[in-house]
Amino acid sequence: MSRTAALATPPAHRGPLVVQPLRKRHCAECRRGPLPLVVVEGGVPRCLDCADLGHLVFLARGDTALTRRAREESGLSAVVVRFERRRGRYERQGVLVEEAGLARAEERCLADAEARRRRRVRDAARRAAEDVRFAATFAAEIRRLFPGCPESRARAVAAHASARGSGRVGRSAAGRALSEGAVVSAVAASVRHVDTAYDQLLMSGVPRHEARRRISVAVEGVLQGWREGGGVLAEAAGRVEMDAG
Repeated sequence: MSRTAALATPPAHRGPLVVQPLRKRHCAECRRGPLPLVVVEGGVPRCLDCADLGHLVFLARGDTALTRRAREESGLSAVVVRFERRRGRYERQGVLVEEAGLARAEERCLADAEARRRRRVRDAARRAAEDVRFAATFAAEIRRLFPGCPESRARAVAAHASARGSGRVGRSAAGRALSEGAVVSAVAASVRHVDTAYDQLLMSGVPRHEARRRISVAVEGVLQGWREGGGVLAEAAGRVEMDAG
């Protein structure tokens, strides 16, 4: 398709259609040009003023809601297209709408944006409250299974394990169901990192499985003490030396 043919045969469309020309075009009526936008009438280009569309303003594509509302608020509007050689077809570039209609459409979209913002705030508050309630329930389950675990420690373990978006055990299906295995796993992980030399072993290059083996007795000692409610201190469980075999 030649450039002339592409300009002379725009696609059928309901309502006024405006073309962004690929070549420099002058108005066949008033001779002004080159024109950034033309209306093809009878196979010849005319400027927007001569086509009675000069009072409209251009709204580029991209915001579907704003475009739809701007056309709803405008008594007169036109679609703007351009011929894309690579695809061999006309493609929409935006619309021409009445300036007052665009202003009203923007006000409607801003109102929607504010409503969405308020909804996001409410949803965030609701999720935060749910997280607080779940962390408290998780902490209570820790205290039930480990009555010797200090309350502050149970709350800390629960908050860490159930943090939203963390992917930790408290956010798993088993964790949300407060299964005993998930709760014990969360407590054991805390003891491993806080009450033993596990992290130091890892930092010194000890493989993870070997590091877990070395501190397993210490971890079980703390857990057993908390299960029995005997108040066995984490320090009394014995810290593993860095070079322990």
